[in-house]
Amino acid sequence: MARSASAISLSSIVLLLLLAPAQGRSLIETSVVMPITEASPTLSPFQHVRFCLRYPADCKSDPTEITTVELTAETLETMHRVNRDVNLSIMPVAKNDAIADGGWTISPVSGDCNDYAVTKRHELVQKGFPTKAVRLAVVKTSSGIGHLVLVVATNKGNLVLDNLSETIVPWQFTKYQWVKIQSSSDARYWFEIMPRTLVLSQVDRKIRSADR
Repeated sequence: MARSASAISLSSIVLLLLLAPAQGRSLIETSVVMPITEASPTLSPFQHVRFCLRYPADCKSDPTEITTVELTAETLETMHRVNRDVNLSIMPVAKNDAIADGGWTISPVSGDCNDYAVTKRHELVQKGFPTKAVRLAVVKTSSGIGHLVLVVATNKGNLVLDNLSETIVPWQFTKYQWVKIQSSSDARYWFEIMPRTLVLSQVDRKIRSADR
């Protein structure tokens, strides 16, 4: 119970920071002007190709959909609830052979980071989130281990749902190395992610230009 209360408290703090009026260069302003920038096209993870063959409905994109979600108390609570419930519902196990273990699976009894991420995406789409706004992303941990997370694009920035954390945070405040992400226009394709240092330099130039 204490763990759940702590997660709710942290999410509430993030919500206040993201929704509060900007004063100076606040978190809300930084989140808005520091998007995840797609670089060059790259190969889709092989297991995602297999996933799309198994779950074709979860790899469709609607060209008429919007690409962001309006961040409100309600939408953040939905994200927090999905993140929490999926993290609790799947027993964490390491898959030594993804093919033998069935590949990426929605709502398995046990699974790894990939299963958590695709399940959260599926759940949010079922709850009305546009497919273009919920994207899988490959990252590397500080120890160099590959990891899959879910990114939700909002009008306040990109938020990360992670099976290693109960707290939803803006992507730029994670400690991951960002490798590649699903295309915002077609869920079957992937793009490399521009390094945050380059994105930050672009943001800084924009801020300096706006201040002139």
